[in-house]
Amino acid sequence: MDFINENLLTILILLPVFGALFTLGHALYWKEEKDLKWLTLIFTVGNFIVSLLLLGKHTASAGGFWFEKNVPWIKAINTNYHVGVDGLSIWLVILTTFIMPIAVVSTWHAVEKRRTAFYVFLLLLESAMIGVFVSLDLLVFYLFFEASLVPMFFLIGIWGGENRIYSAVKFFIFTALGSLLMLVAIIALYYYYAKATGGAGTFDFVVLLNALKSGKQLFSVQAGSLLFLAFALAFSIKVPLFPFHTWLPDAHTDAPTAGSVILAAVLLKMGTYGLMRFNFALFPDAARDWAPVFITLAIIGIIYGALVAMVQPDVKRLVAYSSVAHMGFVVLGMFSFTEQGMQGALYQMLNHGVSTGALFLLVGFIYERRHTRQITDFGGLANVMPLYSTIFVITTMSSIGLPLLNGFVGEFLIMIGMWKSTILSTANGWNYNYIATMLAGTGVIFAAVYLLWMVQRVFFGKVTNPKNKGLKDLSWREIGLILPLMVLMVYMGVFPKPFLNKSRDAVVAIQQRVVGQAGGTIDKADATPKAEH
Repeated sequence: MDFINENLLTILILLPVFGALFTLGHALYWKEEKDLKWLTLIFTVGNFIVSLLLLGKHTASAGGFWFEKNVPWIKAINTNYHVGVDGLSIWLVILTTFIMPIAVVSTWHAVEKRRTAFYVFLLLLESAMIGVFVSLDLLVFYLFFEASLVPMFFLIGIWGGENRIYSAVKFFIFTALGSLLMLVAIIALYYYYAKATGGAGTFDFVVLLNALKSGKQLFSVQAGSLLFLAFALAFSIKVPLFPFHTWLPDAHTDAPTAGSVILAAVLLKMGTYGLMRFNFALFPDAARDWAPVFITLAIIGIIYGALVAMVQPDVKRLVAYSSVAHMGFVVLGMFSFTEQGMQGALYQMLNHGVSTGALFLLVGFIYERRHTRQITDFGGLANVMPLYSTIFVITTMSSIGLPLLNGFVGEFLIMIGMWKSTILSTANGWNYNYIATMLAGTGVIFAAVYLLWMVQRVFFGKVTNPKNKGLKDLSWREIGLILPLMVLMVYMGVFPKPFLNKSRDAVVAIQQRVVGQAGGTIDKADATPKAEH
């Protein structure tokens, strides 16, 4: 059992890689592609079951991380294979392993060509995404961050829609070029540490953080601001934050259903996770200085995303623009620098993965039947597909933020946190946090408008298109796919305590790091994590 605890995160990273190799070998030697989906499902379900061990009893290391493993990797440049999880990353790892089997089963009848490559890319993508959330060495983090682009590029470019090549290239260029500046910043931190200590440089996040906490001046204020922006650009593109969002609607629209589900549920969270983990911890002063800019962009994204979603003729593209608005709420909560706002931001990451992932699944179900996503091609579906319509409406309510469903908890915490924040207060007594909160609140209203208007046009009224009269309702496979997400929507809306309790220590530590560091006081910058959970 000690061996498993010490290597649990490595197992989670490598199990999908072994699955990809086994799947590839099976296809090469047995030539039975129909078995590949079952093999992929076995490995993804197995990885999910293994990931649940993260919720067991564990002891925190000196740095506050669980299941930590730190061994030398490339000694010449003093980089280590250093992984660990805490309350910030544990739920994102479990969300990744939870969503992957659902993504695999969603392709059961949708992927007809190059199945071997498709399932291999899915498994490699899972490995890279888990690696992003558990890496505590900046160079290793960067490698996993970039590695996640390649499988998604091929998933969109080979199995995507009509404009798949354009969308795949746009996705890759946006995210890869943005990450290059982050690589420059990582290398700069390496040399700054070497210069400040007179020894070897380091890419280790925990070592860099401890040096900063101890009061060591690794870089100037101006350099810190530039480093913050370099990291923030890469993460803002990934979120995506307005105005770096233009790749997302195209990628979502042309991606296969499994790709859209993974993109919404997990890949976008890499951006918000990176901002909270690295930008806030390493550059707290710059985070406070630039907070008004990020809050402004988040509010613009919330309103802009909602207004553009309102006029979309394509259901999938409408849901894609809703992601821009919802992720704007996440960024808003993070930069409130209050416990409620930052807890709400992390919770909303999980909510968005569940609710929007479910919406993309449901859009995929109807596309497999009608091979169209145009709203005008539907109408009156509640008459012929009552079960599908009921589930779609419930999922829509979750996305809007109806009380007793998961979306409400996250948005409510974010709004409360932003209202209580003082980050936009001025010396003359003006507090613009109230205005920011009220503007963001209009996004909730707009969300109800564009989602309910879409539901009205697609599901209610008479069946006007003869092609819709013979549509079959959900199969048992499709019910089994959507049911776990429905259960989570209700459970997370009614009983959020287990999720919030698990993440509280890590979130408060980061929040106090930003609040405490500003003004030069470091001694009270961190909350002491509990030794056992």
